[in-house]
Amino acid sequence: MAEDKSGKKVIALNREARHEYFVVEALETGIELVGTEVKSLRAGGANLKDSWADIDDGELILKGMHISPYDHGNIFNKDPRRPRRLLAHKSEIRRLGQQIKLQGYTLIPISLYFKKGRVKLELGLCKGKKLYDKRATAAARDAKRDIDRALKSR
Repeated sequence: MAEDKSGKKVIALNREARHEYFVVEALETGIELVGTEVKSLRAGGANLKDSWADIDDGELILKGMHISPYDHGNIFNKDPRRPRRLLAHKSEIRRLGQQIKLQGYTLIPISLYFKKGRVKLELGLCKGKKLYDKRATAAARDAKRDIDRALKSR
């Protein structure tokens, strides 16, 4: 786990999210964990790759995130892929729900980290990229890399 300048200890990143989606807005939420899941996260056992968030009955639910079972846990280990509730204000959840229904956005977790001893999840309000958008992003990244390389070699 690496610590950022802002005091965050990053547990897991979803690198694929920024490649597959335009992140319109990012929201920091808490996550409801049970049993030995926090100990497993401290050991670095999380994967955000195929996860997404949905709104069910006015609650934000994170689905598809994998938290590895804790090695020293026994009967208290939970299902690694169980749905987990995200903690956000009711007004934020309502606003996100409206944008999902009306504008076709989706909620994708971007990163999972510790902040002041608590587990936080950065949730992105995202719109899917088309293939030509991905190519344009890759071309811009390559051009920037070439310019930086040329300036560095001076």
